[in-house]
Amino acid sequence: MSINRRQFLSLCLKGSVSAAALTSLQLQALTGAANAVELGDYKALVCIFLYGGNDSLNMLVPLEGDQRSLYEQSRQNLAVASPIALNTATEFAGGVGMHPSLTAIKSVFDSSNLAFVGGLGTLLAPTRLDDYKNKTVALPKHLFSHNDQQASWMYGREKQSLNSGWGARLLERLEQQEQFAANISINGTNLWQTGNETKAFSLNKSGISKINASVGYQPRVDHVTNIMNRIMGNTQHPLSGAYAHSFKSAINNTHAMNTALETSPALITSFSDTSLSEQLAAVAKTISVQAKLSTQRQVFFVSMGGFDTHDDQLNTHPALLSTLAQGLNEFDSAMKELGMADKVTAFTMSDFGRTLTSNGDGTDHGWAGNQIVMGGAVQGGDIYGELLTQHLDGPQDTGSGRLIPSVANEQYFATLAQWFGVPSSELVDIFPNLANFDHATLNFLKA
Repeated sequence: MSINRRQFLSLCLKGSVSAAALTSLQLQALTGAANAVELGDYKALVCIFLYGGNDSLNMLVPLEGDQRSLYEQSRQNLAVASPIALNTATEFAGGVGMHPSLTAIKSVFDSSNLAFVGGLGTLLAPTRLDDYKNKTVALPKHLFSHNDQQASWMYGREKQSLNSGWGARLLERLEQQEQFAANISINGTNLWQTGNETKAFSLNKSGISKINASVGYQPRVDHVTNIMNRIMGNTQHPLSGAYAHSFKSAINNTHAMNTALETSPALITSFSDTSLSEQLAAVAKTISVQAKLSTQRQVFFVSMGGFDTHDDQLNTHPALLSTLAQGLNEFDSAMKELGMADKVTAFTMSDFGRTLTSNGDGTDHGWAGNQIVMGGAVQGGDIYGELLTQHLDGPQDTGSGRLIPSVANEQYFATLAQWFGVPSSELVDIFPNLANFDHATLNFLKA
């Protein structure tokens, strides 16, 4: 039976064998054992974070009957008037319509490369309305707070004294943290990719990163080069040595990435000039040179802002959804063109859902919502989790249409993690609240 490095060292300790006592040949054998645990084919996760709290319940709405009546009464002036009917594999009372601004992803949904996961939110344990009111179960802290809920989605658990993002934890669990190209952000530093042993390598939307100090006016370049050489040569003191090593690694990694990207194939797929599409184009370009970067697993982070729609929602939200749908459609086409569709799974996260009630011009901070997952490995054309009834003052309404989630976001994350290669036996270690639910994972990804 093959074992990885962490398991091997654990067995050494249990058997009172010190790793320091191993001979060089034994260490080589250990390395071979670790390498023998192949992850199989290349896989990548692409996180699309929708900052501000997407009104995602309005992405999927009922078409007719009592469900539609409850929806219109609850949503008031924000009810979607002309939803696009979806032919879902699962039947839902009242039928299901998609917001018309998401038209660009209907073909992806129909081709079974895209699914929705409904009723998601931060949960520590299954929670009913009485549980919420009487506080008979543990509740997430700081509900409806942007910063805290963003952190919960990115950490994959409640805040602790020492925190790491679940994207980073996946790489560390799979022994991929030493590969700089395994952890790439197109939108700066974020909690999801920050771990104990890894942090994100940042790329521009153009893909190629420049070391600005090494180009331009030659006397300035020479001066900066001398400073850089002194920094990298200063290894006497432990702190300065660590900084020099980090500095040198950053430069080397940038050169390595640029060298790979400069030879990337030209894509036939055309991306729009929106910020999201440009970010996804950079992800596609990086995935196209994955073999040159020698990575078996990659996590990518891109984002959109503007979803805190307290006002002007009737104009703002459709435009945001249209941008999101267009970017997803283009990325799906690019992955198919590269022959990587079944190896790359893109998914959305957001702070929280929003209230069913209109404040007159928009919605306020809510709780449960819907998310999108896309890729060739997705069992698409359906809605997983639960399609919540949009019922003001209904059995899941804590007030003002803040609906209690029926599915924990950790179950969503665990499903992605398992597909990524994390053994099912280790999921609870990464997402501790899974132990409180009957099912650790959902069923939206193929084995």
